[in-house]
Amino acid sequence: MKKQLLCQRLFLVFLCFSLLTAHAQQETYTPPKLSNPDSWSMVLIPDVQSYVKFERNQGILELMTGWVSEQIDPLNIQMVLCMGDLVEHNDWLNPNGTQANQPGKQQWEATARAFGRMDGKVPYVAATGNHDYGVKNIEYRRTNYNQYFPVDKNPLSQKLLREVSIDAEGYPTLTNATYEFTSPHGRKFLVLLIEFAPRDTILNWALQTINDEKYTDHTVILLTHSYLNSDSEHIVKEGYPITDGNYGAAIWEKLVKPSKNIQLVFSGHIGKPDDALGHLGFRTDTNAGGKTVHQMVFNAQALGGGWHGNGGDGWLRYLEFLPDGKTISVKTFSPLFAISPTTRHLAWRTESHDEFTFVLGDME
Repeated sequence: MKKQLLCQRLFLVFLCFSLLTAHAQQETYTPPKLSNPDSWSMVLIPDVQSYVKFERNQGILELMTGWVSEQIDPLNIQMVLCMGDLVEHNDWLNPNGTQANQPGKQQWEATARAFGRMDGKVPYVAATGNHDYGVKNIEYRRTNYNQYFPVDKNPLSQKLLREVSIDAEGYPTLTNATYEFTSPHGRKFLVLLIEFAPRDTILNWALQTINDEKYTDHTVILLTHSYLNSDSEHIVKEGYPITDGNYGAAIWEKLVKPSKNIQLVFSGHIGKPDDALGHLGFRTDTNAGGKTVHQMVFNAQALGGGWHGNGGDGWLRYLEFLPDGKTISVKTFSPLFAISPTTRHLAWRTESHDEFTFVLGDME
């Protein structure tokens, strides 16, 4: 009897401790906000393929883009960038239910619908990844991107569009394009978007474009898909069927290093089941213009249960550009965890690789 009473008391103590801990965690939660009211922000959305390949996960992506839409004014969001792999299967007609239960067409529709929550509200640009081409994984260089993300899908993005190049079949495509905007602090930006494993003709076009005199004083942001690995090394080669592609090391040597104005490179692509570090990378190098180039990988697709889990636990990043015009504060946040008081204590990742600052070079 005494042993039973002791066990009951210990259980009550444990229960009280658990409730107090949960309450304390909920009480310490702070929703996202700018550290300086004069800052502006840019949102990074990682690879979204695992959110759309299963019907059950598609609502998480809509939650994420819906959250971005609600935060446009509070976080002064000026631009949203997506790292690519908008679908898992570009042209797969008969999914087997294990790798996916949605055919390519429905995956593209789900992604376009989720991004539609931001249409007419904030500009966004999305890269193409290896899964956005071919049947399942770039067996050929045709993509349905332009069909589901046409030039007039988001009029705010269309207003920023400046140049476009051609696809592998010789047609104009938004998978290779530039978008120009000026920040609230007066800094001129040019977002340079290039296809997955870009061909030499695209790298030549990209370098020629950003070297145009009209972009001399712009800060160029390169948005691509495969660039760094989780050791923050430039990816040298990957084993895809295409033979005319360039990966991280070649993109650095042929485009980023020879440039004088690329100062930011964002990419995704990499991942390791339920290992945040397996989805991340960051390094700095110097380009031909003597500018420091900050290169960041941000992905989350195998978090939340691995390759067949929930798609990435809703993680995204927002970069706060402070009023000094050069300091950038990085925060990693999950609207999925934040939506409920039960889980919102999990909504921030605050390790040094998830929350940090870095500094852009001076404007010309």
